[in-house]
Amino acid sequence: MRGLASTIVLAVVLAGLVGYIYFVDAKRSDSGAPKRDKAFTTVAADAIEELQIKSADGETSRLRRAEKGWQLVEPNTADADATELSSLTSSLTGLEVQRVVDENPADLKQYGLNPPRVEVGFRLKGDKDFRRLQIGEKTPTGGDLYARKPDDKKVFLISSYLDNAFNRTPFDLRDKGILKFDREKVDAIDLVNGPATLQFARKDMDWRIVKPITARADQGAVENLVTRLSSGQMKKLVAAEAADLKEYGLDKPAVTATVSTGSARASLAIGKTEKDAAYAKDLSRPIVFTVEPALATDLQKAIGDYRRKDVFDFRSFSANRVEIRRGADTVSFEKAKDKDGKEIWRTAAGQNADTTKVEDFLTKLSGLRAKSFEQTQPAAMKSPEITATVRFDENKTETVTLGRSGSDVFASRADEAGAAKLDTTPYEDAVKALDALK
Repeated sequence: MRGLASTIVLAVVLAGLVGYIYFVDAKRSDSGAPKRDKAFTTVAADAIEELQIKSADGETSRLRRAEKGWQLVEPNTADADATELSSLTSSLTGLEVQRVVDENPADLKQYGLNPPRVEVGFRLKGDKDFRRLQIGEKTPTGGDLYARKPDDKKVFLISSYLDNAFNRTPFDLRDKGILKFDREKVDAIDLVNGPATLQFARKDMDWRIVKPITARADQGAVENLVTRLSSGQMKKLVAAEAADLKEYGLDKPAVTATVSTGSARASLAIGKTEKDAAYAKDLSRPIVFTVEPALATDLQKAIGDYRRKDVFDFRSFSANRVEIRRGADTVSFEKAKDKDGKEIWRTAAGQNADTTKVEDFLTKLSGLRAKSFEQTQPAAMKSPEITATVRFDENKTETVTLGRSGSDVFASRADEAGAAKLDTTPYEDAVKALDALK
């Protein structure tokens, strides 16, 4: 009986404990996280019209909202970085007081607030005066920052991660893009590397090399070049207005890239490279800045890096007719449909071909790639081994001649200068697939 009574008592205690926990949790769920006061009430980010910032290193900035976005107006005039300004204004309007640590401080210096380490001022549209936030040092634990408003005595805490939003230099706040243009409208690019000029032109969506030779361009390589120029960022602002460009190697640039969008031009010159940076200049602006040396390297690539390596443009699934001249013999195949609507291949005489073998040959033929390029036509191309003419897509046609010179294999196209040098094995595989069609 005594054991039973103890069990009943324990059960009652347990039930009471469970009930208490449930009640407390319910209260917590209803109330949520403790509500914190905003440092600045009734302030909307889009209502902020002007900003003043003093960073921890003493640099000061002034920014003003304009019709086309934020502008840096001091210490230099420049477009502002939209992402930086969005972060800064959002952080101001959403700024929460974690807790008040001193209602009436006798000495602000102990908080790093005399003078303040960082200071941010902002003016709302329609207001005459600025509202200000002063930021001091981090708390001993590093989780918060001491802060205050000049028109209020008390010192309070704000989250330490906000230092990244408020402690910004003029360079942090400016637009650091190296070149401005609408990448969707780019129709030409010129790379002047000393005495050599490499020029690309785009028609519809296709890039071609037009100087120093006419050739197909590697679409990915040229688009990557456009991306590098459109998204490239300054590493450092060297001079707001350089009196002597020779100091930076910009009097005679190592390379100059010009991007054309219709009649508009945007040009970037790159001078000498020192250690981990290359000096550069947007020719439409007086400033000199540095960029990653890799950008200079990319702009100085050889023409072979920008040429398309695929010998053929067609793919096995896009071809609808192929004609192969080999010595005195000519064979041709054309895609058709059988009575069930299935795609098949037929010979010029109208007979059904082995579709699997034709597709295998076309796959191997279309897979041929250049490993290097010859500026002139090799002697082997005067007596080519194979001439392939392929019709593909709706109305495109291409002709490629292929020949041997000793152990080397070359390919030549009518729309490109010189010839491509191929790997021997893939070519021989294509020839074997052609032989299998007999």
